[in-house]
Amino acid sequence: MFTGIIEATGKVEKLETESGNLHITVSSPISHELKIDQSISHNGVCLTVVACNAQQHTVTAIAETLRKTNLGELNIGDIVNLERCMVLNSRLDGHIVQGHVDQTAKCINIVEENGSWIFQFEYEPSPQNLVVEKGSVCINGISLTAFDVLDDVFKVAIIPYTFEHTNMKYLSEESFVNIEFDIIGKYVARLREFEVKH
Repeated sequence: MFTGIIEATGKVEKLETESGNLHITVSSPISHELKIDQSISHNGVCLTVVACNAQQHTVTAIAETLRKTNLGELNIGDIVNLERCMVLNSRLDGHIVQGHVDQTAKCINIVEENGSWIFQFEYEPSPQNLVVEKGSVCINGISLTAFDVLDDVFKVAIIPYTFEHTNMKYLSEESFVNIEFDIIGKYVARLREFEVKH
């Protein structure tokens, strides 16, 4: 379980394919604090540490994860957002994030606006994948508030701190990001679906 508050960014140092899986080696300022079998979010995807040392750690993304996320598009040198799982005695500063990406979305517009940035994303709508006005959405692991929500697009505002300390600053129009929709919204949608059937 995560909060969507990014701890650090990491740099992709090595990519290795093995039987449909992708081993991703990342250098980061928190790699030395990790241990094998620990869960850590990479661009919003919960992955397990399989190797680590003082400067780097390695995680493995399976074929299903590569199909649903942007991790398969990573290149050496790319920057990823990192967050370790939450601890129960700390504040929940973002929102409840599982690290289970629902789909990717395409950035279709970026506007700089008086010191902040407005990003607009287009996604594939479905009854389960809900974005509501002023509701929470997780983009590349970042807990954000959606606005100007339509059927298949929404916007988020990025403050300077978030812009500088995440990989949002590397996005351009046509970039694909990982999206995790709000878990509460998904449960409400599932409950409504169940009620209609019964």
